[in-house]
Amino acid sequence: MDNIYILMIVALAVLAVADLVVGVSNDAVNFLNSAIGSRAVSFKTIMIVASLGIAFGALTSSGMMEVARKGIFMPSEFYFNEIMIIFMAVMITDILLLDFFNTLGMPTSTTVSIVFELLGAAVVISLIKISNSTGEYSDLGNYINTAKATEIILGILLSVVVAFSVGAFVQWVSRLLLTFNFEKKEKWVAALFGGIAATAITYFIFIKGLKGAGFVSGDFKEFVFSNTIVIVALSFIFWTGLCALISKVFKMDVYKFIIIIGTFAIAMAFAGNDLVNFIGVPIAAWQSYEAWSVSGVAATEFSMEVMSKKVPTPTVLLFIAGLVMILTLWFSKKARAVLKTSIDLSSQDSVKERFEPNFVSRGLVRFTTLISKYHETLLPKSLQSKIDERFEKPKFIKVIDERDGLPAFDTVRAAVNLMVASILISIATSMKLPLSTTYVTFMVAMGTSLADRAWGRDSAVYRVAGVLNVIGGWFFTAFSAFVAAGIIAYLIHLGGTVMIAVLLLITVLILVRNYISHKNKTNNTLINSGLKKTESKTVQGIIQESADHISNVISRTNKIYSNMLTGLAKEDLVKLKKSRKGVEKLNAEVDELRDDIFYFIKNLDETSVRGSNFYIIILGYLQDVTQSLDFLAKSSYKHVNNNHKALKFSQIKDLQDINNSFEGLLNEIETIFNNREFEKLGEIINRKQKAQDDLAVKIASQITRTRTEEDVSPKNTALHFSLLLETKDLVSAIMNLIEEYYNSYNTKN
Repeated sequence: MDNIYILMIVALAVLAVADLVVGVSNDAVNFLNSAIGSRAVSFKTIMIVASLGIAFGALTSSGMMEVARKGIFMPSEFYFNEIMIIFMAVMITDILLLDFFNTLGMPTSTTVSIVFELLGAAVVISLIKISNSTGEYSDLGNYINTAKATEIILGILLSVVVAFSVGAFVQWVSRLLLTFNFEKKEKWVAALFGGIAATAITYFIFIKGLKGAGFVSGDFKEFVFSNTIVIVALSFIFWTGLCALISKVFKMDVYKFIIIIGTFAIAMAFAGNDLVNFIGVPIAAWQSYEAWSVSGVAATEFSMEVMSKKVPTPTVLLFIAGLVMILTLWFSKKARAVLKTSIDLSSQDSVKERFEPNFVSRGLVRFTTLISKYHETLLPKSLQSKIDERFEKPKFIKVIDERDGLPAFDTVRAAVNLMVASILISIATSMKLPLSTTYVTFMVAMGTSLADRAWGRDSAVYRVAGVLNVIGGWFFTAFSAFVAAGIIAYLIHLGGTVMIAVLLLITVLILVRNYISHKNKTNNTLINSGLKKTESKTVQGIIQESADHISNVISRTNKIYSNMLTGLAKEDLVKLKKSRKGVEKLNAEVDELRDDIFYFIKNLDETSVRGSNFYIIILGYLQDVTQSLDFLAKSSYKHVNNNHKALKFSQIKDLQDINNSFEGLLNEIETIFNNREFEKLGEIINRKQKAQDDLAVKIASQITRTRTEEDVSPKNTALHFSLLLETKDLVSAIMNLIEEYYNSYNTKN
């Protein structure tokens, strides 16, 4: 029987490593968001600084491990075998849940997940114990540390409001004083800002962080804590002087310096606060096993009251955990997917909005707009004008493209993000509260974005919708963590060792499947199959890049149209649904190109303005093509999905004849654009009338068929006419597109 628990400890150790990997992939956004978003320093430098912060933070996180042992439940009320079931259920649930969110690219809270997993598993095991005894279900409170659990949960929820509010306030004040032209301010302003920021970070990270450091002597800690005011004052003088020296003598950007030490600080705070989420449970299980193995008492009778005492975590385990976190930080691709979501939502400029607006986001934006207008009436116009001047952005337009490597926001906001987040997290760590670093860093970033007026009228509904989606995901994390951990704990209780083996196998299979799926998705994204924003500023460059757009759209149109007709003929809903999704993706890409027309025109050379007219017309025809495809795909899918009568053989044959002719035409067009043989487009244009005549013949045939044949269905007749007429519009749109390109190409030459 002892071997079973040894195997469980080994399994928990392996799960701890896996949990570190998926956990850091999720939480890397917490400490990389500001530095990468501002592009203040190189990516390599950011990673090195963050790695050092993680290493130092891991070594100071020993005190937080008590949360896993006694923060959620009363260990004295459980026996060793029951505790092991709880811990195993928690680790399996945690890995699967975090990997699910990482795959979606959504930042979730590792703290919330571990807290509610411990709570869910402990509640289920407690209810089982109560049902097997003479106790009442009202005694559940004796098993759960309700006071501490409530304190933790309220602290997590309160952090959302506090982080957003404090972030917004500090950023508003900072921007009001520094403006967007902060580089032109006197050197002493930057030095003073740097001194305040660095002092705050020093106090809350290095001083508060000492409490959990097992390698620091008690005498030194006592000296530090008894001379806090003096140390803070000296720190302010030192950091302000250093920032002045950096600014005046070395001509370095103080804000970049703050971002570097802030990244170190937030990475350290993350490791110090969140390491318990990944290895706290396995370490608690191992220490429980050590206590039980020397007791000589049966696992079903050994009380876990020993866990109520403070047990230090071996430094070597913290070091190993920190090393795993650092390696994950460097090599995880999922971490970058999660990071992109946070940066996009806080970007100062226009980006491709990932989230669609909903009635809640629209309502909130409309409400806050009204409140803003009301407040404007309370302030004197002169004061309001002065405030607006302080928030006036630089008067230049940037091309919004990831490949340009342009910052999402400036270094002032990045510095405020890091300063505020690290302070809030460190306060919670010093109070032994496992505050959600994800909640804090994300909401601070959103608060500073709002205060910085990054959420304009054109982007507010999308950004608010994104924030609501992320917050909704957090609540889903809490609910699903509680339920899933409880279910898994119950299954382990019923199935024992066999069930543990089955659950571990399922976990491995799911992780492998998600890894392969994410890798394939990433590889597909890298393939040049989507429409790219035009970067050229000359007519010739625009024509050449537009050729790629046209070739791409023609190729995908050919595939979508052919698959749609095949699916309709075979009544294959899967193929029809795939065609519909292909149209939606193509339509979204064309819409994105149209949304960027403003920036495209702004960046054109003065001598190439006529290229904008050509580009706009081309995009208009591309949109006509996607609209026709959208109608065809939706009509076909709706017909089959509603189980209407299938098309007759003669109707299918007509459509197939059209498809064969249409496919050949599109293949020729694609070849011409791929090979840049634009002089051959004239031959294609000459075939326009024939293509229209062929469609007119098929329409006339269907009219005759409807009048003479008795078994023709009204639904498939309507569908057939719709397909023929919309195909005619599709051919016209493509031919118009070709004519416009051919004429512009000849004019250029």
